[in-house]
Amino acid sequence: MATKKPAMSPSDVPAQQLLDGITGPRRAEAEELLALFSEVSGAEPVVWAGRIVGFGQYEYRYDSGHGGIAPRYAFASNNRQHTVYLANDFADRWPELVARLGSPRTSKVCLYLTRLTGVDRDALRELLTLSAESVDA
Repeated sequence: MATKKPAMSPSDVPAQQLLDGITGPRRAEAEELLALFSEVSGAEPVVWAGRIVGFGQYEYRYDSGHGGIAPRYAFASNNRQHTVYLANDFADRWPELVARLGSPRTSKVCLYLTRLTGVDRDALRELLTLSAESVDA
């Protein structure tokens, strides 16, 4: 019996094809995020789960035994917002950096940016680096 491929897995879809579906001002912002993530990660973009642009990957394993792979750096953009995927509890771990981003919405692992206007790019770059380093720890 064939095993089902996990939903969160890399694909062969070109990242540019995914970005081509974004219109308006967020399109240029998605291109900017692509360039930033490429620079910070030093990796090529790969589309994960059909909608997430990831760079590099790492293996994780929970105490329960469940595990898998995930992109080390990742974002998803659409016509409404940009979602940046970061380390667990990033907003509690690095509140001063999050504050420098303006007033983004956050969740346990996601940073939601409606627009990049006013976002401190150095703070975002540092958050990406700290987040990736924390998955190596």
